Amino acid sequence: MSSEPSKGLAVVQQQLKELDQIFQETMDTLNTVSGMERVAKWKARTVALLTEAVGQQAGQDFARVQPGPSFTNDLVEEFTDFIDCFKTPLAALGKSLGKAGPRSSGGG
Repeated sequence: MSSEPSKGLAVVQQQLKELDQIFQETMDTLNTVSGMERVAKWKARTVALLTEAVGQQAGQDFARVQPGPSFTNDLVEEFTDFIDCFKTPLAALGKSLGKAGPRSSGGG
């Protein structure tokens, strides 16, 4: 680990917030193709941030996250599943970082 857990936790929380924002904007416009492109850029940025703030292993683990096949013709449902594919492991990482060390009241 390259930094204390609180820095990693702050990065995870910020990236979850950005992912929620991409999801909300995509649901408002219903342009799922653009949303998926934005998520791809977000994921690349998130991998770099996690590698820097949490460690190389965390970055590599998140880089390997891939959505599974989709068998529905509902683009909104497919996009929701696509978002959840990234949100779930990122939230789990945040939870483990939160338990790893005391929360400091700095930054934000």
